[in-house]
Amino acid sequence: MSPVNLPLPSARPVPRPSRSDGWNVLADIEVFIFAVEAELEAMDRERVGVHRRGCKPDLSLRRRVIGLIWMLTFGGMQWRIAGLLSGIPFTTLHTSFARWSRRGLWRRLGQRLALDWRLACGDEVLPSAVVADSRSLRSAPTAWARGIDGGKLVKGIKLCVVCDKHGSLLDLELHPANTDDRAGILPALPRLAALGFQGDLLGDSGYKGAPFAEAALEHDIHVVVSPGGTRDGRFLPRGIRWVVERLFAWLSRYRRLNIVYDRAPDLFAAHIWIAMTSILSRRLVAQTEAQ
Repeated sequence: MSPVNLPLPSARPVPRPSRSDGWNVLADIEVFIFAVEAELEAMDRERVGVHRRGCKPDLSLRRRVIGLIWMLTFGGMQWRIAGLLSGIPFTTLHTSFARWSRRGLWRRLGQRLALDWRLACGDEVLPSAVVADSRSLRSAPTAWARGIDGGKLVKGIKLCVVCDKHGSLLDLELHPANTDDRAGILPALPRLAALGFQGDLLGDSGYKGAPFAEAALEHDIHVVVSPGGTRDGRFLPRGIRWVVERLFAWLSRYRRLNIVYDRAPDLFAAHIWIAMTSILSRRLVAQTEAQ
């Protein structure tokens, strides 16, 4: 049986969380598997990415691999231990994850679900304002890069994110922890413009400066800076800029994202998009069942 013979995603049964708040680990796995399988089928129909020759993939094995990838992001288990306990060879498990990361599956699915959630909330597809911020994460010596954030006293990498007013991740960048916030988020601006975004970029005082504002204006993005806190370190929520702090709190639930062990930045970025896909797919299913 090939993916072409599967019913359309709209005709397939959608699992739902058993709790009213939508936070159910077992239900999250089923919802995540359903979302990833539907996106893989869409990519196969569009013939996006690299297609291997040979026999068709085993669909039951693929579902197990997708579920294990979610478990690795949520629980932070090592790849080889997960393969040993599940009976799936390490090469099969990690090769599938790396191949889907190269094809852009996780980023594509995370961005699409973020836009779907905006439509489900009654908003326009593209936001009129986005929020940018960064977070320094500790990294292991085997990680691809390490820097020292002198302000936060963290030795590792810096995660620069852009989200909308709902806290949905739209883009991200990874750099050593000693990278300036403006230099860290600058490569994401052309991708936001390619996505169709034209509006305000909200940030704290780390994003002020005429050179960065002029670089953003080249992509029709206007930088709006507001203070992020008081002298004693208290956080000041202003407008919608606080939602990015809530996004970091959501991502911290996934243990794989708290300490960086991956040897390549695209693999760690894939785990971030997997966490966001799990959050957004759970929201969409919960709202569908509530209607």
